[in-house]
Amino acid sequence: MSLQYLKLGFLASGSASSARAIVAAIQAGELAGEACVMVSNNRSAPALEFARAQGIAAVCIPTKDDAEAADRRIAEVMAEHGVELIIMSGYLRRLGPQTLARFAGRILNIHPGPLPAFGGEGMYGRRVHEAVLAAGAPESGIVIHLVDEEYDHGAHLAQTVVPIVAGDGPEDLEARVRAAEPGFFVETLQKLSRGELSLPAG
Repeated sequence: MSLQYLKLGFLASGSASSARAIVAAIQAGELAGEACVMVSNNRSAPALEFARAQGIAAVCIPTKDDAEAADRRIAEVMAEHGVELIIMSGYLRRLGPQTLARFAGRILNIHPGPLPAFGGEGMYGRRVHEAVLAAGAPESGIVIHLVDEEYDHGAHLAQTVVPIVAGDGPEDLEARVRAAEPGFFVETLQKLSRGELSLPAG
């Protein structure tokens, strides 16, 4: 079987648990690809320390003071490192127009709840799980989707169900979803590499 070799760049604001699982899969020979660069808006992000320890280029690009310059720099850094597919692994900033244009249809994010019902601006982390439970949803889920100029709006690449158990609080559901996310991201990229999935039109 001919595998598509994935040249990956990562964006993370914190520990980047999905990125860590993806890198581990590459190192174990379970995913045909290369971790080209880790970019974070947070200088103290554990994701950067992890990348350096793995010999992966690690770049901090703060976004607060000059979002336009940061957008331009993110696009440049990804291109300079040969990135073909950007993985957002807990990156808590909206991407700018230059990065979105340069990598259109090639930026993936993972969302910890069903979309579109539990997405949009401000819907991240614990808030998603609180909303899912408050709505009385029979189950939750994880969605991997393309990134565009709107929060959680891009076309879906893959989704899976995460069960809700009687008595769940938001922290219980959050823990269950978090535990499932890294493996699901790896599995989805493996299917992409094998040609079992293809990137949807933006």
